[in-house]
Formats: sequence, C-alpha cells, structure tokens
Amino acid sequence: MSTPFATISEDGTPLRVVVVGAGGMGRTWLRTVEESPLVELAAIADLDLGAARAAAAAVGRPDLPVGTGTAALAADVGARAVINVTVPAAHHPVTTEALSAGLPVLGEKPVASTVAQGLSLAAAAEVSGQLFMVSQSRRYNRQLFEAKRLAASLGSVGIVSAEFFKAPHFGGFRDAMDHPLLLDMAIHQFDMARFLLDADPVSVFCEEYNPSWSWYRGDAGASAIFEMTGGERFVFTGSWCSPGQETSWNASWRISGEHGTVLWDGDNEPTVESAEATGPATSHDPGQEIAGSLRDFVAALRTGSTPMGRVHRNIMSLAMVEAAVLSASTGTRVSVDALLEESHRQAILEERDPGALEVLKSWPSARAALSAP
Repeated sequence: MSTPFATISEDGTPLRVVVVGAGGMGRTWLRTVEESPLVELAAIADLDLGAARAAAAAVGRPDLPVGTGTAALAADVGARAVINVTVPAAHHPVTTEALSAGLPVLGEKPVASTVAQGLSLAAAAEVSGQLFMVSQSRRYNRQLFEAKRLAASLGSVGIVSAEFFKAPHFGGFRDAMDHPLLLDMAIHQFDMARFLLDADPVSVFCEEYNPSWSWYRGDAGASAIFEMTGGERFVFTGSWCSPGQETSWNASWRISGEHGTVLWDGDNEPTVESAEATGPATSHDPGQEIAGSLRDFVAALRTGSTPMGRVHRNIMSLAMVEAAVLSASTGTRVSVDALLEESHRQAILEERDPGALEVLKSWPSARAALSAP
C-alpha cells in the first residue's frame, strides 16, 4: 500500500521549518526546534511582527526572517514544513494555507476548533497529499508506554480512570474560555485513554461545574464516563481550580482488568498487581512530549511511517471533547457516531475548497474515513 502522504528524502541535512505563532507555546516550540538536530528553524510567522522578532531574539536568532504569511514566508526561506502553534481558532486557516502550498504540517492540539473543521483538514490533507500531524504531546512518554505494556497482563480491561487536579493561574485566553478544562486540557487524558485501550469512543455522559472560588469564567471542573469500542469504560474526573495535593499534569491513572490492576501517578514508574506474567520492561523510548512528537513527525516525512498524531487518527480525541461538552450542556448521554455524522454534514456545508468538498462527499461515514489507514 502506498504512503497516504508525500515523503521528503533524507539528504543528510536538517528539515527546514517555519514556526507559526510566537506566543508562550510558540516560544516553547522554538526552543525545542533549536535543540533538535533533525530540524532547522528557517523563519517565524505571526500576525504580530513585533512578537515574532522578540521570539527570534529570545532564542538567540535576532536576524531570523519573520513574516505574517505562512506560505509566502516558507517559500522565501526554502522551508519544507510548517509547525503551527497558533491559537485554536487559527488552526484551520493556517494549516489549510500550508497544505495547499504543498507543505506538511505539525500542529498543536486541538486539531481545530471543531470536529467539523478537523474533518475539513483531514480532507485537505488527502487533497494535497501532504502529512498533517497533530502534536498530542502527552502520548510521548516512556512511562505511559510502560503502563500500556503492563496492562497487557490484565486480560480484558473493564475500566480505566484518570484523576486530574491542578490549580494553574494562566491568565489570557484560558481564563475566558467557555470550557477551559475540557477544551484545553482534558483532551490530553482523553487521547491517552484511547492510546492505553487501543479503542475509540462510543458514547459519553458528562457534567461540568465551576466552584465558587474559581478564577475561570467557564466551567473549570468536569466528570465524564465514556463507553469505548471494546466495551470498556473510561472515567475522567478533573478540576483546574483545586489547590493542594495536586496530581501530575499527566493525571493519576488506574487500569483495572480481569487479572489485576495497573497504577500510574503520571510522574513515576507505573506499577502492576496481576495474576499473569508481565515480561521484561519495555526499552521503547517514544521521546518526551513535544520533542517526541517532533521526532515522530520528521521520521514520518523521511520514511513514510504513520505517526501517532496523523490527523485522521487524532480527530477522535477532539470528538471526545466535543461530545463531552454537548453532554454537559444537554444533560444527556451523547452518541459519538451521531456527533461525527452531524459534524460531517456541517463540514460539507462549510467547505469552500472544491477538492476537499469532493473528498468529504466521498466518505461513506466520518468514522469509516477516520479509521482508514
């Protein structure tokens, strides 16, 4: 089977990239790119040129080219790929522009503001023949991989639970979001649960709430129960305004199966109590967080391997978020297939690119399209 995206042959030189977005997360990415031998920072794009110049100076590259247009800037500096670290509302237009220009994209999560926009981007990736990968960075954790390996000794898994309790004072857009925990953070745990179970969501019942002392405008707490495709349940409970005895940013996990239980506190080695043999510890190193996702992206472009965050694979994590938000707002159990099909219809109505529209209309269903190799 041919690779569903174009590759870039290894020529012994780092992959030249443009980073789009010079905010706080953009600067984190800039440092990661500068530290990686796999890529070369060619330019920074941002609508605020002053912010782009300041970010360039902050990484010791004050003369680095900057600009406001992604595709034009990439062409000017000879970049071969784009790293999109803009705010979620800009993910769709920036990624669409880059893909249309023949540039593969590594984008920050979420894939887009809505599942409908995510489906549009999956279609755009198919039309362009370029890789669009979402950096779901908390998958890139050796301890998470070890927890998954240990879980293989449990037999059938019945329930996976994640508890997340932190109290960050970010300021900025998160404080003003309607669903700050679900939209900006819980997507990580939802995606990690999909990884641990090798399963996708079927349905969800969720409640959101906001404690009286919360400094967030939107609901900063949530509890959700997901049915997964293997029949398992994934239970998430979290709050972004819970000071004291805080959990890891990765959350605290329990995987319970017919032969035992795996525990992982999110920061240290996972443990298992099981009646079945677990075998030797894994030596697989997926890399760490965004450095791991960057490595995965470059490896995919060089070899044609399918990265964990390829857009078709990642949209289900955003679907979990959107379904949880819908459940909380309606007080009902939400079918993920129903949400996907409504998003598919919406994507067709909103699509303006003829090629992407043709692809969207050709899909028998959204779930089938996202399950394709």
